[in-house]
Amino acid sequence: MAGTPPTVPGSSQPGLRHCRGSRHSHGCSGNSIPGPRLGSSLLNLPHLIAVPPCPVIPSPELFEKKSYELRIAGGAVRDLLSGVTPQDIDFATTATPAEMKEMFTAAGVRLINNKGEKHGTITARLHEQNFEITTLRIDVVTDGRHAEVEFTTDWHKDAERRDLTVNSMFLGLDGTLYDFFNGYEDLKNKKIRFVGKAAERIQEDYLRILRYFRFYGRIAETPGDHEHITLQAIKENAKGLAGISGERIWVELKKILIGNHVNHLVQLMYELDIAQYIGLPLDGNLEEFARVTKNIQNLSPKPMTVLTSLFKGKDDVTNLDLRLKISKEEKNLGLFLVKHRQELTKASGPEPLRPYQDFLMDSREANTNSKIFELLKYQGEEQLLREMQAWTVPSFPVSGHDLRKMGVSSGKEIGTALQQLRDEWKKSGYHMDKEELLSCLKKLRLGSETFTFWSQPV
Repeated sequence: MAGTPPTVPGSSQPGLRHCRGSRHSHGCSGNSIPGPRLGSSLLNLPHLIAVPPCPVIPSPELFEKKSYELRIAGGAVRDLLSGVTPQDIDFATTATPAEMKEMFTAAGVRLINNKGEKHGTITARLHEQNFEITTLRIDVVTDGRHAEVEFTTDWHKDAERRDLTVNSMFLGLDGTLYDFFNGYEDLKNKKIRFVGKAAERIQEDYLRILRYFRFYGRIAETPGDHEHITLQAIKENAKGLAGISGERIWVELKKILIGNHVNHLVQLMYELDIAQYIGLPLDGNLEEFARVTKNIQNLSPKPMTVLTSLFKGKDDVTNLDLRLKISKEEKNLGLFLVKHRQELTKASGPEPLRPYQDFLMDSREANTNSKIFELLKYQGEEQLLREMQAWTVPSFPVSGHDLRKMGVSSGKEIGTALQQLRDEWKKSGYHMDKEELLSCLKKLRLGSETFTFWSQPV
């Protein structure tokens, strides 16, 4: 955060500033609260930490009046401690859903979307924003996909059911950091660990295997910094991913594909026997994947562009779609890349971009330009990508109306003439104007589909 953090009233120590930046905030209040410190039952940090974007709290006085505790939870705490603006901010409380409903209703606060209520989540509409507030929970029964929960007031028990240590922290409204599993230490050291025993956390929800990979790619500094016991637990439980819906897997896999260490992580998926359960080909082209992921760095590829380098043919794209239910756009991109990655390449000579330009001009499919951009990323052609993105697709300057004015009346002849004129236009590099093109038409034989063109305009 630029500049000097605001200080806590009556103190010279840095503090948190209420500011906008997350989906759940609505602007700066100008107030300061202390920076995060470890809870009183844990070791105190020697200094307070200035955390950049602090969310606006959803009416804390309502919770205080009823003696309910309210804290920021999970991923938002991780992001705040990392100096990152959270995309979503979740709150946890000791109040039950029924107690929150009664409290908010009495205060005239609108409640929306009650779908999460049975899992303990209430969504309140405050300050033109939605706030998701969830009661502390214990998992009573889990089947590897879903959990039956029981409400609790024990913060440690709620933290214990979370997946990774870096996601298990709570931040009090006074700036106190509640960290029961050394998540802050792991975050500082860029270590990804499961809360408690890895096998137990994975068996509660097998998707946590992919969440481990995703957060490894987001937080870890180097590839290969895994604990052996964690990898062993992942391998022993990989089959559990077969029971997870394709849509949930694809959400996680897409984030892995555009994160750091993607080549290492996908190679590891094959080593740990994960690939076969998440729609990836058994004989994936790992050599091509390594080459493409190296070429594609800093080019912001789409996840499907990265993943297609594993595929040897269109059947691999089809099988992925059957397992993960990818979008039509994603499937079409994968099929396009598999088909054209070797045959549609740059030209030698002074116009290396011409094959891509000609392909785009000849195409009748939607979003061809976007697909060509992804193909250039796949091929690692950074300079050509910039040139192609800057290229404005020209409009063909001749119309059927122009030919009718020249006396051509047959629709069939007009169609043939236009196609031949378009070919001449293409040969010129799309530079010939209307007059130059029409002057190429030397003669027209009525009733014939053959037109003769001069090689140069007259």
